[in-house]
Amino acid sequence: MSDVVTPWTHEEMAARVARDIPAGWAVNLGSGLPVKGADRLPADRDILLHSENGILGMGPAPAPGEDDADLINASKTRVTALPGASFFHQADSFAIMRGGWLDLCVLGAMQVAANGDLANWSTGEPGAIPGVGGAMDLACGARTIWVMSEHRTKSGAPKLVERCRFPLTAKACVARVYTDLAVVEVTQAGFVARELCPGLTLEALQAATGAPIRLA
Repeated sequence: MSDVVTPWTHEEMAARVARDIPAGWAVNLGSGLPVKGADRLPADRDILLHSENGILGMGPAPAPGEDDADLINASKTRVTALPGASFFHQADSFAIMRGGWLDLCVLGAMQVAANGDLANWSTGEPGAIPGVGGAMDLACGARTIWVMSEHRTKSGAPKLVERCRFPLTAKACVARVYTDLAVVEVTQAGFVARELCPGLTLEALQAATGAPIRLA
C-alpha cells in the first residue's frame, strides 16, 4: 500500500454509513464505532434510532453542559431524545430487536466471512471475556445487518476472511461492510467492493483482505 492512500477516519466511516441509511428506517447502532453514526445522520432525513436499553427516537450526543446523566444509550454514553421519543422496559426493547421490527442494525466485528457469517463477541481463547450483549438478538432479528469496522486488526490481520475462526454471532447475516479502506457488499459470490478509499487500488485492497474480493 503506497503513501498516497488515505484511509477513511472513523468519523468519515460513520458519515459514510449514515449517508446510506434510507429515510423512515428504524435503526440500531451498535457499541463502538457504529454508534458514531448517530451524530452524522442527515438532518433532512427522518431516521428512528433505537437503543437496546429502551429508547426509540434517540438523538445525537448532547452539547457540552446540556447532558442528562439519566439519558444514556446501551454503551452508557450520554445521548439526547428527539421530540416524540419513547422509553420502555428492556424486555420490550429486546422484543423489538427479536421480532423483526428493526430495519437495520450496524454492528462492529472481529471477523466477517465471505458468506456473511459474523463473529463479534469473543475470540474463543481461554480466559477471554464474553461480551455478546444483545449482538446475537440484533444479528438474527434486524432485517438488514451492516458492519462498521477497521479493515484489519492492530496487528495487521484481515477482518474480512474466507471463514470466521472466532465463535459466530450469527450465520450469513451481514449484507455490507464499511471499513477504513472500502465499502464492501457481501454477495453469493463473495466480497464485492463498491467503493475504495482515496488512492487505494484493488490489488492493495486484496492484499489487506483474507478472501477473494472484486470490484463492483
